[in-house]
Amino acid sequence: MDLSHFDRYPTVEELLRLPSFSCSRVCGGHAGLDRLVRGVNLTDTPDYSRWLSAGELLITTGFSIAGDQQAALFGQMCTEPGMVKNTYGTGCFLLMNSGDKPVVSKNNLLATIAWKIGEEVTYALEGSIFVGGAIVQWLRDGLGIIRSSGEVETLAHSVPDAGGVYFVPALTGLAAPYWNQDVRGAISGISRGTTAAHIARAALEGIAFQTMDVVNAMIRDAGIELKELRVDGGAAANNVLMQFQADILNTTVIRPKIIETTALGAAYLAGLAVGYWSDIHEIRQHWHKEKEFIPSGEQQKMEELKEGWRDAVDRVLER
Repeated sequence: MDLSHFDRYPTVEELLRLPSFSCSRVCGGHAGLDRLVRGVNLTDTPDYSRWLSAGELLITTGFSIAGDQQAALFGQMCTEPGMVKNTYGTGCFLLMNSGDKPVVSKNNLLATIAWKIGEEVTYALEGSIFVGGAIVQWLRDGLGIIRSSGEVETLAHSVPDAGGVYFVPALTGLAAPYWNQDVRGAISGISRGTTAAHIARAALEGIAFQTMDVVNAMIRDAGIELKELRVDGGAAANNVLMQFQADILNTTVIRPKIIETTALGAAYLAGLAVGYWSDIHEIRQHWHKEKEFIPSGEQQKMEELKEGWRDAVDRVLER
């Protein structure tokens, strides 16, 4: 909105004559059209009254907005402290509900506002992974061992494990909890018996290992043990990845019927804002799980794999 051609503070009526308001009409407050406007603010929040000051014009839709990952956290109904969701997209994005107080991370995570409903603010811990499902795209377009992304599950499932191969998918660096954009990826443990299937499986396991690193950082920061991990996003449809995720975390992984939970969470929050739903308890009835992945119980093997992963990451970081 260009106010530069005014040589003084304009009135509300004068502002309404600007092209920006050509489709607007006054529904009320006609008695205040002669008031001077000393500033213009934009906001999208249902509780806009706190931002109003004398002489200021506030432009708002009156509805709340939510970031992608905050909406996904709500869409997964992670409404209790300690609940965690991971969105497996091109990258991965983990959020843990940390309750009514922000947790200042000592493990390179971010404290963020999850949502505000009424006067209650819920906070979260956030950790991002640069390369998640993008590694599957690289297997297809860069390495050429699959023709479509959907083939990676079948290929990885054709071998019982990665055969000692570790794939640190730092194609654009490592994000949380390392935050080193200069390191590059590495495939280690290759032998003469290594096949395309082992590399495909190691790539999927690399996504799960990175998730494990962020989850462990969250546990250390919040002091809350993980009871389950709720998953969504395109790569969450990969059963091999989800089962290994459950195994390496030794935690149940839950995939909902609707995995596009970002849009679902935004709809839930909007519905609350306009009164379509009365409270969170009513919304919980609409969340349904599609599949649970239960840890296999092979913890000795998992501990050995974790040690191998730490060694592989250390080698990348030491370059």
